[in-house]
Amino acid sequence: MNEPVPFPDRATAGRLLADRLAGMELADPVVLALPRGGVPVGLEIARKLAAPLDLLIVRKIGVPWQPELAAAAIVEGEGEGAEVVRNDDVMRLAGLDDATLHKLADKELREIARRRDAYLAGRAPVPTAGRTAILVDD
Repeated sequence: MNEPVPFPDRATAGRLLADRLAGMELADPVVLALPRGGVPVGLEIARKLAAPLDLLIVRKIGVPWQPELAAAAIVEGEGEGAEVVRNDDVMRLAGLDDATLHKLADKELREIARRRDAYLAGRAPVPTAGRTAILVDD
C-alpha cells in the first residue's frame, strides 16, 4: 500500500516552507541546502526570502571495511576549517584510532572540495558568520 506523499514535489514543499518562514523575523538569512534533494527546496526558500543560497556538503566517514557504518561525518567549514562529528561508540567498537580517522576525513574533505567545484565552478562559500542559517534537506 502506497502512503500519500505530503507534497507533489520538492519545489512545492520549498514554497510552502518559505511562506511559513517569511512570517518570521530572521536576521540576515542565508539558505544552506544539502545536495541533492535539499537544493530545489532551498531554492524556493531563498527566492521568497531574497536570501543567498549555498550548498552545505556533508560526507559520511565510514568504517573502512564496512563503509555504510558511519564512524563520523565531516562538513566543510569557512576558511580552512572543517567540522568532524565522531560516533565514539562506533570508533571504539571498530578499533579506529585518531590517525585513521584523520586519513579518512582528509579523503572525504577532498571529495567535498571536488563536489563544490563541480556544482559551483569554484565559487567561494557564502559567509555565514552573524547570519541566520536556514539548513534545508528533503
